[in-house]
Amino acid sequence: MTTRPLGSKHHAWSALALAVSLTGADAAARADTLSDLKEQTETLRRKVNELEDAQRKPAPTGVVTGGDIPGSFRLPGSTTSIKLGGYVKFDAVYSDITQGVDAVANQQTVDTAIPVGPTGTPADHKRGQLTLHARQTRLNLATSTPTDYGNMTTFIEGDFFGADGNESVTNSNGFRIRHAYGTLGNFLAGQYWTNFFDENTYAETVEFGGPVGEIFIRQAQVRWTQPFAAGEWSASMENPESLFAVSGAPLTAGSATPLRSDRDRYPDIIGRLKWKNPLGTFNAALMARNIRIDSATAADAKWGEGVSLTEVIPVGNTDDFRANFNAGNAIGRYQLSGFFPDGYVDATGKVRLARAKSAYAAYRHFWSPMLRSSLILSASGTDTPGGGTFNGFDKSARSAHANLILSPVPRVNLGMELIYEKRTVVDGDFGTLHRVQLAAQYFF
Repeated sequence: MTTRPLGSKHHAWSALALAVSLTGADAAARADTLSDLKEQTETLRRKVNELEDAQRKPAPTGVVTGGDIPGSFRLPGSTTSIKLGGYVKFDAVYSDITQGVDAVANQQTVDTAIPVGPTGTPADHKRGQLTLHARQTRLNLATSTPTDYGNMTTFIEGDFFGADGNESVTNSNGFRIRHAYGTLGNFLAGQYWTNFFDENTYAETVEFGGPVGEIFIRQAQVRWTQPFAAGEWSASMENPESLFAVSGAPLTAGSATPLRSDRDRYPDIIGRLKWKNPLGTFNAALMARNIRIDSATAADAKWGEGVSLTEVIPVGNTDDFRANFNAGNAIGRYQLSGFFPDGYVDATGKVRLARAKSAYAAYRHFWSPMLRSSLILSASGTDTPGGGTFNGFDKSARSAHANLILSPVPRVNLGMELIYEKRTVVDGDFGTLHRVQLAAQYFF
């Protein structure tokens, strides 16, 4: 007779009951977890919807909000971002020669104002001039508004190198416009740096004038800029203005003043290519100009051209090398301070264009994150007609700048610069300027 362990059936039913119990508990736990996840997902969905609704809602009436460009703000009910900027700058300038009473040339380098002539002339005895001023202080206003054609931007900037004041009581000086332009997408119209030069290539100097070999013009224009993978190209039509030296003008050495013509017919036409290459950033610009005079004594015009080449080469992690070369028979007034005339009018009333060249090289070195220096060497010259009829007009110039700039905190520059310039006129007379300048600059 076969026998079974006592209670085996009872144990089987107990094991089955325990398994069912455990399975049910596990299912309940999973159900609770799924329920929790659903609830958390729904909570996150509600929060996302609330944030999206808040972004779509207009800003509360009377509340100023942050703008779309860094440091800007938006007024209530407006989509325009507004940014205020500029700086305060103090300059202390000591020159070894005096260039007139309360003259701008004593406050910034003006190459055409350097006295020339043999030793012993009255100009030779005007030694030593100290000037303190804050005329480079600058204010600007920028805006940006989104449109269906891209951002619409405006920029207005001015400084206080306008009409001269005096140094007797108030030292007041006039406010002048530097830039005033607007853009819509790729299109620009207004007053801005000429398209003939890349403003990002300018070397860093303490003084306001800059090296003699650089292109330095701001003027009214219309411009189209088209980016591409390795850079951008741009084309512009800019304000024309012709400067002339007139044959036989009653001039003394170094006192020549070009004759301005306000009867220009065609805009200055300029195209520029900006290209990022293995060395750095290269710019090439071409210009065509109609140089025209129409007066009681002369009526003539000629087309001229110019080319400007620049390169900015990073050196190491912080330093950079900048170079610029300009050439052509129509770059006269585009030189710093309008150093050369655009054309020369001979005794028969005909215009002759003279070829001019200029260049500078600049190296900037960072001694530390707070301390840096730049050395800038520059030269310019022109093939002025000879024969003695244009004596007194500028023939060539040389300059050197060496500076040390300390930025103890961001947006503050404390600088010192040594400056040398030499100006030579057609008949061979020359003059030199030695200058030391100290400055404190505070951006806002």
